[in-house]
Amino acid sequence: MAEEPQKNDETEAVDKDKEAEEETRKGRVNLIVGIIIVVMIAVIGAGVFFSFRFVESERQRALNEWQIKLGIVADNQVSNVNDWTESNLESIAELTENQSLQLYMSELAEANNDKSGVTDATAQQGYLRNLLVAVADRYGFVPLAPQAETNSNVERAGTAGIALLDSDGKPIVLTPAMPPLSGKQRSAIGKSFDGEPAIIDMYKGATNEPTMGFSLPVYGVQQDAGAKGLGIALGVRVIDEELFDLMKQPGDTNKTTETYLVRKSGNAVEYLTPLKDGAKPLERSMAFDTPDLAAAFALDKPGGFAIKRDYSGEEVLVTSRPIADLPWILVRKISRAEALSANETRLQTILVVFVLIIVGVAIAMIAIWRHGTSLRAAAAAEKFRISSERFENISKFMRVITNSQSTHIVAVDGTTSYTFSNEPAAKAAGIQTEEMFGKTMAGVMGPVKAKYYAEINKTMLADFADAEDQGVEESVQKIRASNIQRFEQEDGSLQVIRSDHIPLRGDRDHPPGILMIMDDISEFSQEQIKSENRLRQLVSTLAAIVDRRDPTTSARSNHVGEVARAIAEDMEANKIDTDTAEFAGALLNLGSIVDGEDIVSSSAELLEKIDFEGPVVEAIRQSFEADDGSGPAGLQSGQILLPAKIVAVANAFLGLCNPSDGSDGISIEAAGNILLEESGSQYDRAVVAALLNLLENHGGAEKWAHFLRNG
Repeated sequence: MAEEPQKNDETEAVDKDKEAEEETRKGRVNLIVGIIIVVMIAVIGAGVFFSFRFVESERQRALNEWQIKLGIVADNQVSNVNDWTESNLESIAELTENQSLQLYMSELAEANNDKSGVTDATAQQGYLRNLLVAVADRYGFVPLAPQAETNSNVERAGTAGIALLDSDGKPIVLTPAMPPLSGKQRSAIGKSFDGEPAIIDMYKGATNEPTMGFSLPVYGVQQDAGAKGLGIALGVRVIDEELFDLMKQPGDTNKTTETYLVRKSGNAVEYLTPLKDGAKPLERSMAFDTPDLAAAFALDKPGGFAIKRDYSGEEVLVTSRPIADLPWILVRKISRAEALSANETRLQTILVVFVLIIVGVAIAMIAIWRHGTSLRAAAAAEKFRISSERFENISKFMRVITNSQSTHIVAVDGTTSYTFSNEPAAKAAGIQTEEMFGKTMAGVMGPVKAKYYAEINKTMLADFADAEDQGVEESVQKIRASNIQRFEQEDGSLQVIRSDHIPLRGDRDHPPGILMIMDDISEFSQEQIKSENRLRQLVSTLAAIVDRRDPTTSARSNHVGEVARAIAEDMEANKIDTDTAEFAGALLNLGSIVDGEDIVSSSAELLEKIDFEGPVVEAIRQSFEADDGSGPAGLQSGQILLPAKIVAVANAFLGLCNPSDGSDGISIEAAGNILLEESGSQYDRAVVAALLNLLENHGGAEKWAHFLRNG
């Protein structure tokens, strides 16, 4: 019986060990779960925090945009108000610069303001009164329309006008509706006597209308502008819609935007212009220390921007600008609700969506933590790997395609910086393909070539942008262009490059650019030049054969071709017409080597099988046509080829100065006169003029003296 308790004790010990192990395992699991929960809470908290932070940054961005919008309008309106103030001062300045007024003030000053000492004072005063009335009417220093139409039996106080004051501040001449001088006006007058223009700030006039004054000194005719004035020109006007309309922004579709002028008066803010709630100018005044008052903020911090409360208590976005030479501040505002409501709705929606997404993702992550996370991550990784491989394969394929071309294929943006290059282009520059990116064309191909291609690309980008804006179909194909340009190398050799320029549309990450496909065709061009030289040698040989038949006219055919080419070059004809004129002139008499009466036809028949680049055969046929249509075929001037007209003049010139019969020809001057007389009938005027220009201004007479037998 003693062994039974011992077994029970061993069993209990084993059970306790198992329980302790289980508790340890559970504790470890709980710790892991706890850590996961803490991490998830931290992730959720961070997501919510950054969501709010993003929303706040977007809200601030919207505020910054409105600050710019309001500021632009405020700057424009301040400029308009300053211009209005300056225009009023300039209208009074126009009066003070009147010489008759200056002479009268000078005489009055010399007479110590005694009008009896002024010559014909009454007449002068009448003239000045008419002058003041005219200026007042022209520039608005007159009462508003209702006062102007009052009953003549009712006497009313003056509200606006212009007055001329002597050095004592006493009126000399004034317009009929000029109000009596007030304290503010006399203070401004004192300032103007010291040589400074003065503005009398806005106040309520005799009829409670907002009124302002503008004061300028009057100087004598010979008096310096810096001296003390002889008198004062004072203009007083009622402020009307001319100023108030400057507070309105044309095209503004917002309902709550408003611009008004304010100033500080003691501890109050005065509203100087009409308000949207119907308040009239100078009618509303509010305490400066009104909490968050927009106008008080504007006066305290001109140029600032903030969210404050308007005179009606509504929250507004407000900015301000000071007015030059006046204690005024221009306030531009818009209701916060109108300005930000759409943005706030969008941000609230974004915030809710973000929070819901964060919470949903957190819940989903917890739900699939044990079974789905690793599988999804593996699948996502595999998918990403496949996509990356596909993209890499496509990129390699495009590289293989472009690198297999012998042409140089590059792409540049509007700043001439490379954004793409194939291997041939990079190798030609002596650098790796990756090193081309970001470099400029000037740094790779040199300044001369870069300048030429940059001009082409600049024009093409501008044309492409216009075509895109206009919605032109197939704009890329219509704008693309090809060019052939010759560049002289440092060793004196000629490099000829053919380039195709294709516009590239821009996207979010890349600006618009130009794809350039460039071929070096120098070898082909050299072969073409050699071919042209061989043709020229053939023509020269044929011409020499013709000239051997008549020893008296040695090299005459080549001479006709030489003169024809010189005329064509002077007329700036294109290369084909220039070569055609030279060849047709040299071969004009080729038909003389065969039997036949019509040398021209024989020449044409002999040359028809030769593949000239230009219409040499037709030019020979037409070389004896007349400019007025009286030639063999009756062709009119517009139907005759330019090379044919040139050959006709060159042949006639040689025939006059070096006749084919071996006799002495006439002088160059006489030949020129004959050709001039027959220009317009037998010969083209422009061609004859080009020949005479060569002879008289470009040394043609000296150059061709060796083959001209003229008297």
